[in-house]
Formats: sequence, structure tokens, C-alpha cells
Amino acid sequence: MRPTAALAVTRLARDDWRARAEAHRQRADELTAAHRARSARGEKHPVWDFLFTYYSYKPATLRRWHPGPDVELADAAADERAGWRWYVPGTEPGSLTVDRHGFGREKASLARLIEIMLRRPAERAGRFDCFGLHEWAMVYRQREHRHPVPLRLGQDATDAVVEAHELKCTHYDAFRFFTPDAVPRNQQAPTRETQPELDQPGCLHAGMDVYKWAVKLGPLVPGELLLDAFELARDIRVLDMEAAPYDLADWGVTPVRIETAEGKAEYVRRQRAFAERGNDLRRRILDAWRPDDQRRTSASIAHAPATPAA
Repeated sequence: MRPTAALAVTRLARDDWRARAEAHRQRADELTAAHRARSARGEKHPVWDFLFTYYSYKPATLRRWHPGPDVELADAAADERAGWRWYVPGTEPGSLTVDRHGFGREKASLARLIEIMLRRPAERAGRFDCFGLHEWAMVYRQREHRHPVPLRLGQDATDAVVEAHELKCTHYDAFRFFTPDAVPRNQQAPTRETQPELDQPGCLHAGMDVYKWAVKLGPLVPGELLLDAFELARDIRVLDMEAAPYDLADWGVTPVRIETAEGKAEYVRRQRAFAERGNDLRRRILDAWRPDDQRRTSASIAHAPATPAA
């Protein structure tokens, strides 16, 4: 068997990595400023709170910069990150590096799951014919809704839109909120166990989940990629709510009227762009975390059972 080539290690001088960490904190603070201000005032927001409640990661999580694997931070041993989990001394005295192998040993099942959930959607074709009807299915024939926001078309007309379409949701974490009457109308019945086989790049929720997987990988994901994943989730959330049945005019949301041909066309156009961004991020995270000479091939995980975390 041919020996595996040693991985190249990037060494960052103290001034360099501290500048990157500070730029990262500033970018993270800009991304979360409005949410933090609303939280301080005790205000709720039907669009943006989702990014901090459904994905229950605090703004402080986004502020913490990591260099990713195979990077040594010079003169970092006295920095606060020396006390952070998964940091170990590097090869140079006083340096720190991310403990890729320790993470892999202790969290082997999680790492394996995340690789599957990043790789498989990127390898399959996207579907672009759902038109965001998952949100409509969550209020179908139900007078009391999870969100205290009025329906744009009213209950009866909203129900009529659902009945005029075939529901084609592939994402379990959307499907599980369907009303009882909507469940049998869906083309499939996604489960947690089938999620690795059903998640696909055209799904808005699968695209937002790239952020979740990036957070779960902790210091193995370079900070810049983490914030890129958050920005993708933020941008997808906009379309998700613009295409939803709710009347969000009071929050400045202009609807994408997916009940019309024009609305469907706009939804699909933006959905395709998000699929490209999501796949690009999936690949970049995998490339940073599992370099080519260590990464398992797609064939080796094609039939691996997995039960995704919520």
C-alpha cells in the first residue's frame, strides 16, 4: 500500500492570525447586530429569530474565529484559545493548532454523519418543483397556527393553493411540521432515517442546514466558511418567508406569490442560485476539513447507515 503523503501545514504569524480573528469578530458582529439589538429590547421577529432559535446557536458562537485544520498559530500559547477545546500545541514552540485527530476519535460518529450530510446532497441533482409549499402545508386546514401571523390569502384560499398542487417536500425537518391533513398529500414521507437519501441541493432547508453542520464541526471549519454558511442561511430564510403564506408586510417582507406562474418562476430562479451556493459551501467545508489524501471516497460511504441529528 502506498504511504499517505504528509499534509502540508500552514503557519500564521501572530500578527496575521490576530488580524484575521479581529476581522472575523467584526464581520460576525455586523451580521448579528440587529438581532442582538432586538433581543436587548425584548422584541420578536418572525423572520430572523429562526436563525437563533431553530438553529439554537448564540451570536457568540459566530464571533469565535478558528483557522481550521493543518494551520499553526504562532505565539498563541498565551492566548485565551489555549483553553478552548480541541486546541493542542503545534510543532513550533508556543504555537497552537486544531486537534483534528482528537476530534475525529472522540466524535467519530458525528463526523461521519456530517460528512454524509454534506457530501451526498452535493453529489445528487437538485429538485426545483416544490415551490416552497412546505410552509403552506404547515397551516393547511388548521385555524390555529404555530406562528401568530395572519395568512396573506386567508385560511380557505390558502388551503385551496395546497389542494391545487402536489406537495413534494423532501426534508424531514420541514415535513415533520405538516398538519395532519397535509401529511398524506406529500409525495413522500421523509423520516430521520431516510434524510441522508432524500436531502438534495434544491431544498431550502437543506441549504440552511449547511450552517448547522458547520457549527457542529467547531474548530475544524475555518471561521470565514462558518460566516459564509450563516450568510447563506440568512439569505435562504428571506426567500423561505417571502414564499410563505403569511402576511409579513408589517416586517417589510414583499411576498413571492408562488400561487402564480410569475411567483413560481422567481422562486425557482432564486432556489437554483441557492443550490449552487450551498453546494459550493459543502465542497469548501469538506476540502478544508478532509483534504484529498485523507477524505473517504463517495463510494465508501454510499451505503453507510446514519441517523441525522435535528
